[in-house]
Amino acid sequence: MSLSGNTDCYQPAERKFKLTRQLLEIALAYKQPIGMITKNSLILRDQDILQEMAKLNLCMVYVSINSLNEDLRQVMEPRTTTAKQRLRVVEELSKAGIPMGVMVAPLVPGLSDHEIPKILKAVANAGAIKAGYTVVRLNGAIGQIFEDWLRKNFPDRFEKVWHSIQSCHGGNVNDSRFGDRMRGDGNISQMIRDNFRLHCRLNGLNVKDIILDHTLFKIPSNQVSLF
Repeated sequence: MSLSGNTDCYQPAERKFKLTRQLLEIALAYKQPIGMITKNSLILRDQDILQEMAKLNLCMVYVSINSLNEDLRQVMEPRTTTAKQRLRVVEELSKAGIPMGVMVAPLVPGLSDHEIPKILKAVANAGAIKAGYTVVRLNGAIGQIFEDWLRKNFPDRFEKVWHSIQSCHGGNVNDSRFGDRMRGDGNISQMIRDNFRLHCRLNGLNVKDIILDHTLFKIPSNQVSLF
């Protein structure tokens, strides 16, 4: 089971409604393995449950970090947790015995891809053992929104960044090709891929696979089994 496939499971409303925490409590009771990805430090609230799940090899947590540059983070992801806080999440949960990974996503070629070495070194020092990435793709209405944002915030780099994104997706900024849409193709995409793999290797990331235990799943019940 995965949490945050389409949107972060630690939305502001989570502080009040605690839906994610309730899901984790149920997952622990049923011994249901959980994979999570978030960019919100609110996950530290649920460290107690995640720690118990980790003891049974039932959870893996990824933190999303796309830049360590606070000025860039503020314009790309306003009102989100700072990169410093996200590294703190990695460090604290890792020290608690929870397997930690980082998604460097989305990488924007010409804007943030040069940070790959710095990010991977920082997350490895914080205790992450896994790392992945995605290259930005602008499907549907997102394309126009991103174009307007890029022109407004980085007018001097607009042409370079826009054409770099197109280079990664066969001349388009959108990409729905299965197997290619998240990483792209072409020369720029290959340079990003090679750079990412190199610095994962230099920092000891992705050395081993994390396979959660699916054999413990059970339905809690007071009823005596007939068999």
